[in-house]
Amino acid sequence: MDFDFSDDQEQLRDAVRKWVDKGYDFERRRGIAKAGGFSREAYGQLAELGLSGLYIPEANDGMGMGPVEGMVVMEELGRGIVLEPLAQTLIAGAVLAGYAADAVKTVWLPKIASGEALVVLANQERAARYRLDLCEAKATSAQAGWAVNAIKNIVPAGDLADAFIVPALANGKIALFLVERSAAGVSTRGYSTQDGGRAADVTLKDAPATLITLDGLTALEHAVDIGIAATCAEAVGVMDKTLAITVEYMNTRKQFGVFISSFQALRHRVADMKMQLELARSMSYYASLKLNAPADERRAAMARAKYQLGNSMRFVGQQAVQLHGGIGVTDEYIVSHYFKRLTQMEMTFGDTLHHLGEVSARMQDTAGVFA
Repeated sequence: MDFDFSDDQEQLRDAVRKWVDKGYDFERRRGIAKAGGFSREAYGQLAELGLSGLYIPEANDGMGMGPVEGMVVMEELGRGIVLEPLAQTLIAGAVLAGYAADAVKTVWLPKIASGEALVVLANQERAARYRLDLCEAKATSAQAGWAVNAIKNIVPAGDLADAFIVPALANGKIALFLVERSAAGVSTRGYSTQDGGRAADVTLKDAPATLITLDGLTALEHAVDIGIAATCAEAVGVMDKTLAITVEYMNTRKQFGVFISSFQALRHRVADMKMQLELARSMSYYASLKLNAPADERRAAMARAKYQLGNSMRFVGQQAVQLHGGIGVTDEYIVSHYFKRLTQMEMTFGDTLHHLGEVSARMQDTAGVFA
């Protein structure tokens, strides 16, 4: 199998890397984090690169690209620990393109592709933990369409987004709805997250909604799998940069009159970090290549990938902090922000233990088939 990237994919990687290196340095990121964790200006620059339309068909003003291009982009954004939630835009573009009616696509996809509208997934509820089939939100048929009642938590940039993709029960079955933040009955409570980003709790009280699909669980599982693959790719970029920062520090920090990079025990720890990074990279590739597979195969692949990525993120982050010493946890030093990002990403779209349970359950089901 050929794992080389095409010329177009390499050009895409180069364009995003140049923007991250020149347009999103550490000082700019610190400023955005202090200002609340999201910058419309920075998000607009991502849109100008065409990234907000990555998964949107060309017929709807998008780039019509696929999972490998998404992986390339998210890796590079991870290197700069970019706060703006492009993964949410990839989810929204793919879900609306794949499941919404043509009228909804015509209205929303061009606005998402241009960066005019930020649409995010609002699916998490306190009682559901990471289970997608548990949903307390309810939708009722109204004269002009649908009305949704829900409380959704930890919605990325939820108080600044233009619309939400909301799972809710319609006639006892999960459906997906599009709800505009400016609609009547919508209220948000925004807050900063551990990694400097932004999230919100979103409350909907008889909020007018547009139906995306009545087969909501299928679409929601697909949406979350896109998010998992994007998170895995982003985590590879974060770990890659974390390792580079750590090696650079060890090559400049002296102890007992010599550089600490000369200590064999520490070199072995860096080698272990590199091994975990490469294991994670392989599973990220695996996840991206399985995004278009049948649902059961795709879901199993995402659980395996997220489990490995969770282990790798924890190991690389903790080793980086330990090899730096006390400076590694100070807000002034860059590696602490990479560590915080890795810590939060390990919990995103299901933590490591959750996905271990998913992998184990699927193995038991397979064993039962062949028993």
